[in-house]
Amino acid sequence: MEYRFKAGRLPMLVSMPHAGTDIPDEVAATMAPCAGARADTDWHLPELYGFLGEMGVSTISARWSRYLIDLNRPPEDTNLYPGLDTTGLCPVDTFGRESLYLEGKAPDQAEVQRRLARYWTPYHEQLRAELDRLRREFGRVVLWDAHSIASQVPRFFEGRLPDLNFGTADGKSCDPGLEQAVLGVARAQDRFSIALNGRFKGGHITRKYGQPHDDVHAIQLEMCQCLYMNEAAPFEYRPEVAGEVQPLLRQMIGSAVDWVRA
Repeated sequence: MEYRFKAGRLPMLVSMPHAGTDIPDEVAATMAPCAGARADTDWHLPELYGFLGEMGVSTISARWSRYLIDLNRPPEDTNLYPGLDTTGLCPVDTFGRESLYLEGKAPDQAEVQRRLARYWTPYHEQLRAELDRLRREFGRVVLWDAHSIASQVPRFFEGRLPDLNFGTADGKSCDPGLEQAVLGVARAQDRFSIALNGRFKGGHITRKYGQPHDDVHAIQLEMCQCLYMNEAAPFEYRPEVAGEVQPLLRQMIGSAVDWVRA
């Protein structure tokens, strides 16, 4: 299987496109040693969001590493943040600017197209199919695109990120009511800092599938990894720390479900 999927019973799908760690042997053989650390993975998200199964929320998460192909980039590999630095569809360097490939081994266009067909397309076909199923059953659906990142990545931003970074493509990917419902929960607490449509406005998945006029409402959450894990290798999950933010995550997910069912 090219991804991990579980169908739920509520009008919501949670996508985790950067949670995968697998790299095929033939690709790994072309990569530099730094690739083995998978440092830019959205580590442990299925565990952090483990309560979704009990709630009855559909989930899809990546099996394959974003170093192989980035499921949250457009297939044309256009820059989602024009004028700003970012990594591409088939990244050639890490967030720390280390080269991912041995000399002369970076993927050519034929290899990029092969990866698109083999790894990218199946994930998106399943994502689309589940959104369509839920929309048929419930009339409208919420897509929650779940991400995490180190709290400090100098390549992309100065200083420390806010704890919880929400993206709705500047309000285009969801109804204002959903944005207000989720952000209302986030703003009701003062432990975790928040941002809306700052450095993270939502990636390809949020922007492509979030079509409010078609009753699909998408919101991305990019959260700091220090809220639930160690940010240094070997990137251990810290359940006692995660337990502090999970109730808020569950409450925000619940508010989104309540909104879409209202």
